[in-house]
Amino acid sequence: MKKMTMLLMAVMMLVTTGCGGKQNGPGQGGGESQYADALEVLSGVVKVYGENELFAMYGGDQDNAVMDAPGKFDVTKTEELESVLGLPRDQAANIEDAASMVHMMNANTFTGAAYRLKEGTDMNGFADAAKSAILGKQWICGQPDTLVIINVDGRYVITAYGEAGIMEIFKNNALTALEGAQVLTESPIV
Repeated sequence: MKKMTMLLMAVMMLVTTGCGGKQNGPGQGGGESQYADALEVLSGVVKVYGENELFAMYGGDQDNAVMDAPGKFDVTKTEELESVLGLPRDQAANIEDAASMVHMMNANTFTGAAYRLKEGTDMNGFADAAKSAILGKQWICGQPDTLVIINVDGRYVITAYGEAGIMEIFKNNALTALEGAQVLTESPIV
């Protein structure tokens, strides 16, 4: 009876501690996500836009561009990730999926991207590198006002920059649409 009680307690301990597995914290990419891919993340944000808030956009990379919606971005196109979305080339090794949405008339009016981080990637380090790269860009045809970086469920990171009013709507829509989304960084671009 004593052995049976000890066995039962051991099983209960394993169940309540999750079998002792390492859990990824909010600053570490990895673990399960409720989102299938980065495109689903950005599409979820776009779905909550009001008709008068939505702007003409395109999504995806040059070879896979879509009109009036976010699109999948090929993560092997490191030069395009950097030039179009502002992601530093050295950070491309930390992502396994990406999607984008860019203002049709001027990328500086709005550029947004969602990245699925590879397991074990330091989310805060990734966000800091993206912030430094975007804030350090040389702007042509006007300068964006605001940069926002959002953690979505510990596995995805959204980077977005653009005109202050459009950015405020995007940020609020992302926080409303995406369960567990948190702003990691919000910064003026000067």
